[in-house]
Amino acid sequence: MKPGHKSSRREFLSDTSKIIVGAGMSGVLVSPHAAAGHPDTRSANDKILVGLIGCRNMGFGDLENALRQPNVECAGLCDVDDSILEKRTADAAKLQGKAPKKYNDFRRLLDERDLDAVIIGTPDHWHCLPFVYACEAGKDIYVEKPLANSIAECEVMAKAARKHGRIVQVGQQQRSGTHWMQAMEFIKAGNIGQLRKIRIWGNFNYGIGAPKVPDGKVPDGVDFDAWLGPAPERSFNEARFHGSWRMFWDYGGGLLTDWGVHLIDMALWATDTETLPLSVSAAGGNWAFTDHDHETFDTMSVVYQMKDHCITWEHTAGTQNGPYGRLYGLAFVGNDATLVIDRNGWELLPEVEDGRYKVQAIPKQAGRDYHFEHMKNFLDCLRDRKDPNCTIENGRLVAMYAHMGNIALRTGSQLNWNEGEKNFGDNAAANALIRPAYRKPWRFPDV
Repeated sequence: MKPGHKSSRREFLSDTSKIIVGAGMSGVLVSPHAAAGHPDTRSANDKILVGLIGCRNMGFGDLENALRQPNVECAGLCDVDDSILEKRTADAAKLQGKAPKKYNDFRRLLDERDLDAVIIGTPDHWHCLPFVYACEAGKDIYVEKPLANSIAECEVMAKAARKHGRIVQVGQQQRSGTHWMQAMEFIKAGNIGQLRKIRIWGNFNYGIGAPKVPDGKVPDGVDFDAWLGPAPERSFNEARFHGSWRMFWDYGGGLLTDWGVHLIDMALWATDTETLPLSVSAAGGNWAFTDHDHETFDTMSVVYQMKDHCITWEHTAGTQNGPYGRLYGLAFVGNDATLVIDRNGWELLPEVEDGRYKVQAIPKQAGRDYHFEHMKNFLDCLRDRKDPNCTIENGRLVAMYAHMGNIALRTGSQLNWNEGEKNFGDNAAANALIRPAYRKPWRFPDV
């Protein structure tokens, strides 16, 4: 290929197929078919064929919820760990009475013309490329949160989804939750008075990562080069692999992009916020549990300056206590009352004036998790072609809030986003963290 030549994805994959095969990934090309080939609407009796990319944990949980819905079938599973792929194939066969096809290369799965949708449950650094390729191949997408592992990837994924007319549900399942909806309506109705501050916290033991261990041999059946994908080449270490990868910047963003995305989303929903903060600042560091392996921060406080209120995020990894007796949650602080909420429910704590409550106290209203309802909403939208509860724009916005918090602390600077330039102005250190450098032969997608 000549220097400076702007290749298409098909040309690039063709040119590099031998390299990828040598790395254990097939060089088979996606065969994109136009979105027009899918009906604008479909009957509730029409079978929906789904595939799963990334089968170990949340991805398979999402698939289970899909298969609990009527007229849904798993056509294929893809993973770079053969032991997980075999186990999940057997699990899927038990759930639906037949085994799905198995793939080690997500592009082979996307080549299946009858496939309607894919679930992306990979580590965060592997969300962007399968997502964009799926859009190009005419597939609808359920993608786990956070939407991506960088600001630039979030931007290009949102652009791809709208360009190709795809239905996209981001796995922020609280958007489909009844008690969350009730609380949002209660706040928007003015029942807590003027909203002044939204406190968010998430304290979890797993935020310290796994115990430190020396580098070791890649487990049998794992294509580790494929697992790394566009991330930098690195030796294999169990503490950076299954279950703990998100504590390393190349693959995830720690507690802030894991739990923070879920909870910050609720802060934005309560105020119908569709814009980025005026500024972001942060404090914290890695100060504890030196026998555990993590790059992301174990101690952190972030302040998001909004137009007429502020949002704060806090975590202290390795602890499991928090405000109001909850290890995670939100407190919407208003002039008349504070509404406190987590996945188990919400309650109203009134302010007192002249010895009386300013508004009536409300005891805890029960809640739960809503993975099943969130998947149902996605599948319903595949049929009626309407936007789901957590659109690509929702996922993009909240992921950018989370990434900005991490970037503020990583660079020790206050951030001010320039929407026109899509950067942090003259903050070179922060700008360097907007877009990852993809490792060859993978290339950052051009949409």
